[in-house]
Order: sequence, then C-alpha cells, then structure tokens
Amino acid sequence: MIPVMEFRQFSEQQPAFRVLKPWWDVFTDYLSVVMLMIGVFGCTLQVMQDKIICLPQRVSPPPENTSEVEVKSLLHLQSNISAAPREMTGLKTDLDLQQYSFINQMCYEKALHWYAKYFPYLVLIHTLIFMVCSNFWFKFPGSSSKIEHFISMLGKCFDSPWTTRALSEVSGENPEEKDKKSITLRSNIAVSPGEGSLEKTQSLRSIPEKIVVDKPSASALDKKEGEQAKALFEKVKKFRLHVEEGDILYLMYVRQTVFKVFKFLLIIAYNSSLVNKVRNRVHCVVEIQDMTGYKNFECNHTMAHLFSKLSYCYLCLVAVYGLTSLYTSYWLFYRSLKEYSFEYVRQETGINDIPDVKNDFAFMLHMIDQYDPLYSKRFAVFLSEVSENKLKQLNLNHEWTAEKLRQRLQTNSNNRLELQLFMLPGLPDTVFELTELQSLKLEIINNVTILASISQLVNLQELSLYQCSLKLHTTATSFLKENLKVLRVKFDDNRELPNWMYGLRNLEELYLTGSLSPDASKNIVLESLRDMKCLKTLSLKSNLTKIPQSIVDVSSHLLRLYFHNDGTKLVMLNNLKKMTNLIELELVRCDLERIPHAIFSLTNLQELDLKENNLRSIEEIISFQHLRKLTCLKLWYNSIMYIPEHIKKLGSLERLYFCHNKIEVLPSHLFLCNKLRYLDLSNNDIRFIPPEIGVLQSLQYFSVVCNKIENLPDELFFCKKLKILKLGKNSLSILSPKVSYLALLTYLDLKCNHFEVLPQELGCCHALKRSGLIVEETLFETLPSDVRDQMKAE
Repeated sequence: MIPVMEFRQFSEQQPAFRVLKPWWDVFTDYLSVVMLMIGVFGCTLQVMQDKIICLPQRVSPPPENTSEVEVKSLLHLQSNISAAPREMTGLKTDLDLQQYSFINQMCYEKALHWYAKYFPYLVLIHTLIFMVCSNFWFKFPGSSSKIEHFISMLGKCFDSPWTTRALSEVSGENPEEKDKKSITLRSNIAVSPGEGSLEKTQSLRSIPEKIVVDKPSASALDKKEGEQAKALFEKVKKFRLHVEEGDILYLMYVRQTVFKVFKFLLIIAYNSSLVNKVRNRVHCVVEIQDMTGYKNFECNHTMAHLFSKLSYCYLCLVAVYGLTSLYTSYWLFYRSLKEYSFEYVRQETGINDIPDVKNDFAFMLHMIDQYDPLYSKRFAVFLSEVSENKLKQLNLNHEWTAEKLRQRLQTNSNNRLELQLFMLPGLPDTVFELTELQSLKLEIINNVTILASISQLVNLQELSLYQCSLKLHTTATSFLKENLKVLRVKFDDNRELPNWMYGLRNLEELYLTGSLSPDASKNIVLESLRDMKCLKTLSLKSNLTKIPQSIVDVSSHLLRLYFHNDGTKLVMLNNLKKMTNLIELELVRCDLERIPHAIFSLTNLQELDLKENNLRSIEEIISFQHLRKLTCLKLWYNSIMYIPEHIKKLGSLERLYFCHNKIEVLPSHLFLCNKLRYLDLSNNDIRFIPPEIGVLQSLQYFSVVCNKIENLPDELFFCKKLKILKLGKNSLSILSPKVSYLALLTYLDLKCNHFEVLPQELGCCHALKRSGLIVEETLFETLPSDVRDQMKAE
C-alpha cells in the first residue's frame, strides 16, 4: 500500500518557494488537503466495511382478472401479514451465507448507482489534479529554473549586509546638507561616545564623504561581504536581461488558474446533479431464481448516509475553492501583472534610479508583494545603479588605501607630483587624502565622481581625463575653477567632454583630444572659451576643417596653439592672423600642400611645426624673414624635394628639422643660418655635405642618418661645439682623424656604414664614452686598447 506521505510532492515545494505563493494559493492548498482527507477517508471506508446488505423480497403475482385497486389492497394486505410474523418470529428464506454474499456483490455491481460507488475515488482523483495543477509551474522545466534562480537571489539580496546598509540610509538630501549633517554628526559623536549607533543614519549618497574623513566604522562592510554584494549586482543584472525577454511564468500561472476554474465548474455541475443518487435503500432485481429461489431484493447501502454528507461537504469545499480561483482569475486579468513599478520604493528609499521591470520579472515581484512587500523593497536595492556605484566605491576605497596610492606617486614631465590611475571601476575617495598631489591623471575610468573633498588637495594644478565620464560636486567645481592650471581631456562622445571646463577662469593650458568637427552629427561642437582669461596654451587633436570661432575668442592672450588633425584637410586659416601673440604654432597632419600665408603675420612666432603634411615645395619660406623671432622651424615628415636658397634669410633660426623628406641636394646657402644649434637632415636622399657646414660654429646637434653620403667634409669637424653627431646608415668608409677636434662630443653614431677601422684620434674626444659610441663591436675592437679602456671607463 502506498503511504499518503508519497503524495506530499504534489502539494509541497522547497520551503523558500513559499514567497511566490499568495494567500489564495495557500488557502487552496489547505482546501486541497481537506478534500484529500475526505477522499482518503471514503476510500478507507469502502475497503474496510461491507458496502451493501441485501434481503430477498417475496412478491406474489396478482391474478390476471384482478383490478388494479384489488392488486394494491392485496399487496398491502400481504405485506401486513408478512410483516407481522417477521416482527414476531422472522421469515425463513432458506439462503445460506455464501448466497447472501453473492447477492450482495451482484446487487452492488448491478443495482447501485456508479456515483455512490466511486464517489471517494472521484474526490481523491480531483483533489490530486487540483494539487498538481496548483504547483505545476514550480515543477515545469521552463519555469522552475527561473523560479529557483530568482528565489536564490532573492534570499541572498534580502540577507545581504549591503541591503541593510543601503535601506538604512536616508538618501533624499542634497550634498551640501549631507556635508553639514556629517560634520554635526561627528561633533555629536565626539561629545557623546556612547551614541555611536547614530553613525548609521547618514545618507547613502554621503558614504564617500564620510569615508574620506572618518575612520572605518563598525558598520562598514568587510572585503568578503563587499565582493559578495558586487557579485549579486552582476547576477541580478544578467537575470533581469534573461527573464524580461519572456512571459512563460505568467502564462503558466494563468493557464493553471483557468484550468482550475474550468474543473471547478465541471465538478459542481455533475456532482450537484448526482449527489441525490446516494440512497440508503436500493431495489435490486437479479435473475437467479434457479439458484436462490428469489428474484427481487431490497438492499441497504451502508455508507450512503455518510457518503451523502461527505459529498455535500465536498461540494462546499469545491465551491469555496472555485470562488477563490475566480478571484485569482480576476486578479490576473484585472491588473497589469506584466509590468511592475518601483515608484513606492523610490519614494521610501530616495533611490530614484530603480528601473521598472516587465514580463516574468514583473510577475514574480507582484507575487512576492502578496507574501511580503519588504522582499521587493530590499531586492530593488540591487537594481539601482546608484546603489551599485556606492558599493563599488566602498570596495574601491577598501582596496586603494591612501598609503597604496601614495606609493604610486611620480614626477611627470612638467615636474609635478602625479598620480596615474588606469581602468578602475571608479575614483577612490582616498585620493582626496593625498594633500601633496599636484597632478591627477585618470584613464578609461567610468563613473568618476569628484566630491567636495577635492578641496583638500590644495596643491592640485593639473587634471588629465582620458575617456572618463565625470560628475562634479558643486563645491568641487568651484575649487577647480580657482585652482586648476592644466586640463587634458581625451573623449569619444559628448558625455566625456565636461561642460564645466568652459568656466575654468584660471586655466592656463587646455589639451583636447577627440572629434570636434561640426560636419559629423555625432561630433562635438566646442563652446565658447571666452571665460578662460588666463589661457595661454591650447592643443586640439581632432579632425577640424577650419579654426573654430571659440579659439578666436581667446586669440588676444593665447601664446601656444597646437593643431593635430587626423589627416583631415585644414582650410580657411585666415583666423590665424588675429593670434598676434602666438609664440608657438603646430599644424600637424592637416594635409597642407603649402605653407599658409596667415602664418607670416605672426610676428611674435618663435617655433613653427608643420609635421606630417603634404608639403612638396617651400618657396614661401622667404616670407619667414619677417618673423624676426622665429628660432625653430620643423618641416619634417613631408615630401619636400629641395631646400630653396633664400633660406639664408632666416638668420634667427637655431633649430631646423628637415628629416623624413625627399631632399637630394643641400644648398650651401643653408649654412648661412649661422645661429643653428640643431640641424636634423636624417631619412633623406642626400649624397653630399657642402664644406660650408663649417660656418655653423654654434652647431651642437647634427644628424644625417639614413642618407647616401659617401664622404664627410673636413670642415664638419671645425664645428667644435658639436655634442651629438649621427652618421649611421650611410655609405661612409673613412672617418677623418680630425674628429679629434670635437672635444665636446658625447654621442657618435657610425653604425651600418662601410668602415674598416676607426681612427685612434677618437681617444682625444674625452667626453665620448662607450655608451655614446654607436658602432659594431668588431669595429670598436680596431681601436687601440688604451682608447677602448678610456671609453669603457665611465
């Protein structure tokens, strides 16, 4: 016999699943248990007791010519006559026990109505179907997996220390009020040490400010709890994406509810019509006169009275069950259960970015609200990006302590103490404890929030933001406006270009890298820089086609302007004429085919860089004679074929870059620029160096690497101030002994030539060491041993 406990799996789930069972499901479960007990009780009675008891009935056939009235009176008289002796002495039937048992069985099968026989079994079957139907969505593979994952996450979110902490915070105040409250709170704690529990009432959004100033409190999450909460955020995010795609849970629940309503109507319909078939007295006619001598039997259904009561009771329970199912149907179809709003949670917690959800995710949350709305409230914390960012910030502060950050401080090229942070989930609040910090460089960091605590960085002058989305506290914006001197921003979209930078009135240097061309719809238009009264240096690495008007706004005080295009042709350069104070100008990769005439109006220009353009001819170079202060000219990485002779007009030049061009002949007039200290002619097609090079008595750097030079003029070694001489990758075979004249030489590149020996006069170059002599090791061995030893002695 199968124990009743085996049927528990149809009515019970995992204990955690109870959160998805609203009151009507719990109520119908109890009704199912009662109906199941009725069915089991009826089946038990059927098995353990006699089902029916029959006695033979003697009926004398009336005469053929007797009237109907006489027959009735005769039957009545016969019954009275037969009744009298039965009451007194009984009537002998000559039937034995086996014949009675046989008759009982025959009458039970033939005369008793099927409903009276199978009522307990019907109750049992219907009840089991109700139980299976009520819990089918917990067992169906397509829905049970989602429910199990959801219940698992729900329990972890409910019990997470981060949930408790987030919901205990009051997060509806503005940042300024929070700062004041945190200061007041700390003063109260100092006065009343025993009231330390007040520390937990601080705002969720003021967690970072608190961590910067205060020591970690007892309520702070440890590292393990923080990592667990972080993992929960990721699980909830992925689960939401998966579950919101479909509505299988909703459909399964609707279908099983509709099925229960249909089954309720069916049971009520046929039970109410058949319940009166359960009777005590049953008349039975069995053709067995040859065996027993009797044909008519009067039977008593022993369980009829009890089954009748049970059936009425069962009908009442089914009616209540059906009404409950009808209410469930009304609840399902009257409300929009495929959408769920967290409006009330947003109002209570102040976490305003909790998103509304839909489909199966929304349906499960509606079901949970029937159990306890607190579950949804605590679960909503893990749907908020604000909450997630606060948690990340907390974990970040635990990982990046002030001591760890201080170890990463380095001095940058501007001789400022710099902290560089790369690809972090956020900006650690502990950064604001490094009061000695002068430069902050952030690269590829999302959700950077600069708090009012930045005012502690009294030495901060330089800020670099490379592909970072930044949010500023109001007080932080005011601080940067007053203190920031250098700003570097590399951006991909408009969210990464901060609007507050236009108000940095004390900014001196601005470096922007990103798409600023107004031709593309997604690119950024540079707003007015008029408020930057102190701006001296402006660098734009972009794809501009013309000089923006915003640059003209600062032309009166701009000293350095750097344009680095991506190869886009820069036209309409007439605005350059207005920048009369420029001392440095770079036009790199601007697809220039000739030197812009607007440059010749910049009388204060000292340095000009036209790198990586498309210059082939530089005849306009004669106009540079009007630029009396021009000391550095960079025409490198172009396609220049020759150098015009009137380059001699540039008498103020000190540095000249012609490397990476296609120059074949060096004009002697080039060396009439006798102030040259730096001359780079590398990576050309030069075959001959004119002897007039000896005129350059101030020359300190000379490079002709990667050319086709076969001989060097002796006059080259009359440039006695030479410190760096690069002759590598040519066709030289002899190095003149006059190299000894170069007493200040510290670097000599002779590699990849045709030298067989090196002159021993290299030993007279006392400043030249082995590390500064770039030559093959076999060629170095041709020097005398004392010269080699001298060079190796650092």
